[in-house]
Amino acid sequence: MKKTFVLDTNVILHDSSCIFYFQENDIVIPITVIEEIDAFKRGADLINYHAREFVRLLDTFPGDALVQDGVSLGEGRGKISILTLYDEEPEVNRAFLEQSPDHRILSAALSLQKRGKASQVILVSKDVNLRLKARALGLESQDYTTDKIKDIDKLYRGKRLIEEVDPEIINRFFAAPHQVPAAEIDIPNPIANEYFILRNASKSVLACYNPQTRMLERVEKLQAYGISPRNAEQSFALNALLNPEIQLVTLSGKAGTGKTLLTLAAALERRREYRQIFLARPVVALSNKDLGYLPGDIESKLDPYMQPLYDNLGVIRNQFKESDERAQRINEMLESGKLEIAPLAYIRGRSLDHIFFIVDEAQNLTPHEVKTIITRAGEGTKIVLTGDPSQIDTPYLDSRSTGLNYLINRMHGQGMYGHVTLEKGERSPLAELASDLL
Repeated sequence: MKKTFVLDTNVILHDSSCIFYFQENDIVIPITVIEEIDAFKRGADLINYHAREFVRLLDTFPGDALVQDGVSLGEGRGKISILTLYDEEPEVNRAFLEQSPDHRILSAALSLQKRGKASQVILVSKDVNLRLKARALGLESQDYTTDKIKDIDKLYRGKRLIEEVDPEIINRFFAAPHQVPAAEIDIPNPIANEYFILRNASKSVLACYNPQTRMLERVEKLQAYGISPRNAEQSFALNALLNPEIQLVTLSGKAGTGKTLLTLAAALERRREYRQIFLARPVVALSNKDLGYLPGDIESKLDPYMQPLYDNLGVIRNQFKESDERAQRINEMLESGKLEIAPLAYIRGRSLDHIFFIVDEAQNLTPHEVKTIITRAGEGTKIVLTGDPSQIDTPYLDSRSTGLNYLINRMHGQGMYGHVTLEKGERSPLAELASDLL
């Protein structure tokens, strides 16, 4: 049965093209949503971009038709209309004393439902509280799920354990040319650049599937700028980070698994192959407050958000004596701009050619933001995104909708992409215990 979806403001600010993803169903935009979007048009953040794009999109439709009968969104799609006149529903006024935009949107949806002219009315919002309020008033509501992963438990992990492998096959990995045809091992559907722990009762080997040669190649324990992997997962991660054929890498895992440290070490190890090493992270303000409430100039405001990157850089630098050339080189790279640490918003307008580009805390990015970052990659650029999907700091994202998991879900199997989920913490026994139990 054809449905009518009433969109909340946060859905449009999340994805300005959302109106094209409701198939043959109709879409209604309450006038309150238009007013709220108008307040977001100015600014450099992604929500400001979506606000401007949506307004431009609406401007392509005839204004009179939008307010009256609605405008068709194309073949196979329903109509879009703006609801300007509706009654303030007494149920809303009785339940909520405050006259807020959210409650006016609720009234608009309830008014549509009571008129009976529309088909089944559903409020779409990324605000959990608003969805709960709608259900309390007998109005169906749901999240915007177009860019969400359906089955998070089946998300690609980048590695597999294969037991009871023939000892003779394992022995062949340790002799030149250190590779074995994948067909000789019973591995169902190996994926490009997927990593494997092959073992039997007495022997084991780490391997990676090369999609071009269809061979399983031995993964050696490499070292990067003095940092050595402490477990198989870290060996896999370092292999992907140092492999020039893999231009896009994602590393996910809980705190203390070494995601950022390994990435920084790999970037420093491969520094001669790139014009610049650029480290960035999204700035998510504390308690959703604007950065302006913090004292000081812009550098003072941003320093607390960038400090974890400097901390990891310090771990690498402190391996060496101050007089060591490798420690001095890091300082020189920072001073010359060869190694730059900055908020993610600073990449707008930059040329990303021949850059080792590291995006930390990528779990706080939306799918659209991830796409924007990766599509900026120029010739010779390598992009690495690291993050922990269990520590999302933005209110409208979860493990199913974060851009990091969305990227993993869509990219796995591509020849230039590699991913590893790191599970074993190596920061300290205390950090590992806290991560597991708290």
